Amino acid sequence: MKKLVIASSNAGKLREIGAILGPLGFEILNHAALGIADAEEPHFTFLENALAKARHVAQIAGVPALADDSGICAPALDGEPGVHSARYAGEAASREARDARNNQKLIAALAPCADRRAYYYCAMVLVRHAADPQPLIGEGYWWGEICAQGRGRNGFGYDPHFFLPELGKTAAELDAEHKNRLSHRGQALRELVEKLRGFP
Repeated sequence: MKKLVIASSNAGKLREIGAILGPLGFEILNHAALGIADAEEPHFTFLENALAKARHVAQIAGVPALADDSGICAPALDGEPGVHSARYAGEAASREARDARNNQKLIAALAPCADRRAYYYCAMVLVRHAADPQPLIGEGYWWGEICAQGRGRNGFGYDPHFFLPELGKTAAELDAEHKNRLSHRGQALRELVEKLRGFP
């Protein structure tokens, strides 16, 4: 079984990634459980941040590493929160408190806007080693709208306010399997897996 370190301490992301990669014969390791500190994310693009995280973890762990950088983007706000999605409203004592503050700030920012569309974006990167010159990259987009009233208990982050008009539900009202089929992260991971099949 091949070892693969996931460069994320987000429990929701780890569940979603593990559900897709686990059945493919990978032993999924969490970088935090290995005592590896989070990487810096100073870049202006999702892809650069994901690559920095993957290289950081691969360098220390000595095994292949996978990282993603993802967030929600609102066209009416020139793509914000974007790469700042996780800390859009600043730091907070817990992830739950941070999520609540981020959602409140996004809803307030969109309140005067007629265009309430938003999309989740994910850039996912896998490196075989820290200096891998040809990292595998997957991307995914998931379109919806921001609703003021949160609904659902599944998911995390902006999911309770990410409304899918074609389903009449928010992302937080979908079960894990349904969400993985549709989501930006599921799309990016499936694209990456297809590339991985033909990769030595």
